[in-house]
Amino acid sequence: MVQVQADDKRLQMIDLSCTRKDNNRWSVPMKRTSYRTGFSGKQRSVRKFAAGFLVMSMALSASAKDGTPTGQTPPVSGTAPPAGVAKPNVPAKPKHWYQIGVASWYGTRFQGRTTAGGERFDMNRMTCAHRSLPLNSWLRVTNLKNHKTAYVRVNDRGPVLEDRIVDLSYAAAQSLGLAGLGQVRLEPISSSDPALALALLAQLQLPVVLPPPVR
Repeated sequence: MVQVQADDKRLQMIDLSCTRKDNNRWSVPMKRTSYRTGFSGKQRSVRKFAAGFLVMSMALSASAKDGTPTGQTPPVSGTAPPAGVAKPNVPAKPKHWYQIGVASWYGTRFQGRTTAGGERFDMNRMTCAHRSLPLNSWLRVTNLKNHKTAYVRVNDRGPVLEDRIVDLSYAAAQSLGLAGLGQVRLEPISSSDPALALALLAQLQLPVVLPPPVR
């Protein structure tokens, strides 16, 4: 207890037991009051709407910059295009046609007869007969036994026997080294092929082939 003299010279008694010492100072404890800041329900709704609108605006802006439609993921390199998108037309690589089988030849017995192409058969020319290849088309014929090659023109239809794929003229068979039947490979070539031109020039220098015995 402490006695205090007031202005009216009266002594007043003050109880200091309710005070406490804090940092070497006498202080009176005060009642703590908690404060809570916040917004009303209407203000929260406005702030949520503004935040959502801002996020949507940023998403639309980013989509417009990279050219990707909203709601669609950009295609990844090396994956299949999305459904509904037409695939680019890639031209198919042309296949190289060839035929392997047995070849035969024909000579003096058919000399001078009319071929399927309307011309006279000449056994001393580099011609052949084939069942399906276009008339007047050119073939590269390779003897698979000795690998000799000759260029012949299709001017007739045949052969008649099913186990053979081509009938060569006598001259063509001689250039390939065929004395009878032989295994050959047929490949169509263009009339502008340089190899064909060189072969035709070489054939112009060949001597006339004498007709073989009648078969």
